[in-house]
Amino acid sequence: MTENTFRVMLRAEIKQGLETEFEQAWLAIGTGVTGHPANLGQWLYRSESEERVYYIVSDWVDEPSFREFERGDQHVEHRMKLHPYRSGGSMTIMRTVHSLVGGQAVAR
Repeated sequence: MTENTFRVMLRAEIKQGLETEFEQAWLAIGTGVTGHPANLGQWLYRSESEERVYYIVSDWVDEPSFREFERGDQHVEHRMKLHPYRSGGSMTIMRTVHSLVGGQAVAR
């Protein structure tokens, strides 16, 4: 992660019994996100403390590039493919303030 990385975290509540199908659908559309030139990476996490809750985290070079992607047809198509699995969720956006990597502070 570089300084000023723009991070998006989606919290997805998945309908009971559809967890495996959701994971497969996420994997199927994943390269559509990571293939965008401004995307630095994307991860899918499953909560250990909340049933049927996943977190999708993606890093971007900056907010304007993410917003451009977010408004694009490909992103709308991705959301439509994941929507049938979701019962709720939210989005949080954030920017790197400090980063400790391998015990080293990265100056900003």
